[in-house]
Amino acid sequence: MTEQKYRDVCGLTRNISERCAPMEKAYLILETGEVFEGRSFGAARESIGELVFTTGVVGYVESLTDPSYYGQTLMFTFPQIGNYGMMPLDGESRKCHVKGVVVHDWCTEPSNFRCQGTIDAYLKEQNVPGICGVDTRRLTQIVREHGVMNAIIASKVPENMLTELRNYKVTGAVEATASHEPEVLLPEGEVKHSVVLMDYGAKKSIADNLLTRGCKVTVLPYNAAAEEVLNLNPDGIMLSNGPGDPADNPFCIEQLKKLLGKKPMFGICLGHQLLALAAGARTAKLKYGHRGANQPVRNVKTGRSYITSQNHGYAVLTEGLDKIGGELSYVNLNDNTCEGVDYPDLGAFTMQFHPEAHGGPHDMESAFDRFVNMMGGDR
Repeated sequence: MTEQKYRDVCGLTRNISERCAPMEKAYLILETGEVFEGRSFGAARESIGELVFTTGVVGYVESLTDPSYYGQTLMFTFPQIGNYGMMPLDGESRKCHVKGVVVHDWCTEPSNFRCQGTIDAYLKEQNVPGICGVDTRRLTQIVREHGVMNAIIASKVPENMLTELRNYKVTGAVEATASHEPEVLLPEGEVKHSVVLMDYGAKKSIADNLLTRGCKVTVLPYNAAAEEVLNLNPDGIMLSNGPGDPADNPFCIEQLKKLLGKKPMFGICLGHQLLALAAGARTAKLKYGHRGANQPVRNVKTGRSYITSQNHGYAVLTEGLDKIGGELSYVNLNDNTCEGVDYPDLGAFTMQFHPEAHGGPHDMESAFDRFVNMMGGDR
């Protein structure tokens, strides 16, 4: 069934055209050659990215500003996006990191007392194109069946684009999103601990969670040497999230090898993957990743399950973890992939999911308390 016929059968064409009539036509072309017609919003430009989907019902402000989405075209499975507008204070970084945005419907008249503009105006300001009026349900099924793939948002169907589409790859992701100069952040009250936050493309909420627990946070760039970290003599080392393939960061991995066992360490997302590679484990790309605020994980020791926020396309392989001193701590309940590793003899633990989830859920914020306890507790 063609895309147009599918939309007609579902009764979507009339409603979409009524909502999107003032906007220009746009096309989403997949590297498989499939073409989806919709309407343009955001910046009027072409953009190629790796098409991924997120299942979050809320949190689009945080998703658009999450550095982990660098190089990717983000598709929202929730039907309407933008209904509460844009709130800069909720952003996880200072800019939008996605290459493009795909939605079924975007809200032209958001309603929220904190709203400071529409998602359309924000994307125009950030020079990021969007497309609405496409069947995101069908697109999600395609990605789930075939895996993440490259796609282009364009105002017309370009000729001879498939070769360029298939050759596109997300590269230089950490360098493009991480800070390049050290920065010191102080809590409002008494300083109880000093933490070095290794910035691989860090979300703001990680530092916020440390600050609320009385930690002085020294943010160091991704390319800081291990000696620079140890010279600061921190109580603990925090490894941030970030975008791209973890194996593309050999320098970072080498520095973590030198830091393992020297200080208490806590890694999230990319930090979790980099520490595993430094310890001797392996990572692999997932078929379509885990992205959204409703991802279930289970603590393998207690059997308790949690709902978590996630955004990643790679996973640590569990084979051989015991040989490198690692213990599997959490597994994904959908596909049984690794969601956490403890290194008891090295004073380190890591999580694939985001305990600092901004927008929720907050099931696992206690992970920061565990880190604080490793540094000596509330003193």
